[in-house]
Amino acid sequence: MIRIEHQVSLQYQIGANGADLILNIHAAQTACQSVGQERVHISQPVVYEMFVDPVTRSRFMRLRALPGWLQVQHSASVDVRHHQRDPDAVGEVAVSRLPFETLTYLNPSRYCQSDQFSQLAMQQFGAWPKGYRRVQAIQRWVQQRVRFTPNVSDTNTSAIETLRSGQGVCRDFAHLMIALCRALCIPARFSTGTDWGADPALGPPDFHAYVEVYLEGGWYIFDASGTAIPMGFIRIGTGRDAADVPFASMYGGVMAQAPVIHSRAIEDTRRGFPQPAHTDCALSTDAG
Repeated sequence: MIRIEHQVSLQYQIGANGADLILNIHAAQTACQSVGQERVHISQPVVYEMFVDPVTRSRFMRLRALPGWLQVQHSASVDVRHHQRDPDAVGEVAVSRLPFETLTYLNPSRYCQSDQFSQLAMQQFGAWPKGYRRVQAIQRWVQQRVRFTPNVSDTNTSAIETLRSGQGVCRDFAHLMIALCRALCIPARFSTGTDWGADPALGPPDFHAYVEVYLEGGWYIFDASGTAIPMGFIRIGTGRDAADVPFASMYGGVMAQAPVIHSRAIEDTRRGFPQPAHTDCALSTDAG
């Protein structure tokens, strides 16, 4: 069990007519991820609503902000239980045997145009034995061909554009890896968390995009960019791509500052809380 103390602070200047905000900053409540000591502070006297997606368990906060300065803070203690398996024992699942709820993650989506990657995917990975190791090969291939470069992509950058440019940030790595997996009939989804364990040289702590791939036994975690430590991830949002799970959607006149994120792993081996670390095992927090 991994325990992460997690805090997010968002700050906005709201225009004269107010604005509607939908935020996805709460850690998801799942069978393998429990959330405790949760606190929300909003600097304005407004009431917020919460919605939980019944399938992904992503949690969304909606509020109507008043003109002026707005700060939204969320903090929680998150316990994550991992399933670890021998990578060589994890195979792929034939489409005919996939659970129905995974089928949407076979299809092309806004940023993951998998239908345009079929030829490339077969050329590069068609001869690989089907299973976890093939997905691992896709991850390595993406990391070898894309350079982590801040501020070269934006919210319109797709997997095709990332492949052409050869540079991007975590969401771009994730979109490209997802597109290649789906092109091989492997369900893959986009997940958000925070970049626990990332090199401080890459910048201050931030939200992080990673990939979950459906293989035998459930959804397995792959850090497409390889910049953080997957065992330290907490799952916030899950969707087909970044369009489904932005951490903030704003409707109205809003000026935003960069989010401020703090994540701390509680290391207490006597209580069963080790420090997150890289592992050679196949790692899942949603195994069936």
